Amino acid sequence: MRIGTFVLAAQFPGQGPGEALHRAVRSAEAAEESGLDSVWLAEHHFVPYGVCPSATTLAALLLGRTRRIRVGTAVSVLPNHHPVALGEQAALLHLTSGGRFSLGVGRGGPWVDLEVFGGGLDAYENGFPEALELLLDWLREPRVAGRGERFGFREVAVVPRADELLDGPSEGPEVIVACTSPKTVRLAAGRALPMLLGMHCGDEEKAEMVALWRTAAREAGHPPEVVEGAAHVSAGVAQIADGPGDATETLVKTMPGWLRQGLDAHVTVDDRHRVMRDPVAYAELLCGLHPVGPPKLAADRLAATAERTGITRFALLVEGSGDLAATEENVRRLGADVLPLLT
Repeated sequence: MRIGTFVLAAQFPGQGPGEALHRAVRSAEAAEESGLDSVWLAEHHFVPYGVCPSATTLAALLLGRTRRIRVGTAVSVLPNHHPVALGEQAALLHLTSGGRFSLGVGRGGPWVDLEVFGGGLDAYENGFPEALELLLDWLREPRVAGRGERFGFREVAVVPRADELLDGPSEGPEVIVACTSPKTVRLAAGRALPMLLGMHCGDEEKAEMVALWRTAAREAGHPPEVVEGAAHVSAGVAQIADGPGDATETLVKTMPGWLRQGLDAHVTVDDRHRVMRDPVAYAELLCGLHPVGPPKLAADRLAATAERTGITRFALLVEGSGDLAATEENVRRLGADVLPLLT
């Protein structure tokens, strides 16, 4: 079982972005100190839901401050990035960290980001497969040309090469795809790329997506050991407390204010109507799905998810209290009180 944290750099009501980012950095440092496996970093633009606009930039900082823990993006939003620029950053972080960087990518949403960064709605609705293919070429080939509808350029040398670690050959950084639809599941499976599955999904839905991935990967001709060995990641929420209802009480008290403020700030690029989740109901849903409660309950829920889905890697949101000291203590307890119950 590989337990990591999921860092949104969430800005809670009454806080500034500096406070949110400081808590994000400290929670990642605490994750390494507590023996956790990884830290996964989200990126958002123009909303207090999460105030990290560049997951790769924050990953660079954290890779420099740590020595053991894996740091990944969850996710870098591909329609807002040029795939070659993102590939160069990923190769740089992979090489300079000794192979501790994972690149998670996703399609994102139909937000105004697409207008600001110039990708446009088409990059979101249709451009993800082309962008992903170009990114993978950049991470795996010595020379690359852009031959798609959106990205066209003459062949150029890949510098630095992601497969040339100082201490020996490398396959380059791990690439993971955030999947929320069968279409994206099949896209990831066709390239044997593991999935990142969202914290709003329950075990049954995640198990169905893993089953679909395996079927599509086999149909694409990938060998059984690749299909069965895919290291998918399950996102969730974790809050550890001794009393049976204390952890839930903390999150239901704090998370709705952040969710309401953060989600309400999203603006669609085409003014399409959207229905927002009820913040209190969503917080309660997350508490019911994930390791929220005493250590034994938390460990049992993680073990149950692993058994039902086959997923043994977790990215757990630990900043739901909105408080720095409480977040650090939450991370410490994940390492000291929950992790030993899973080994």
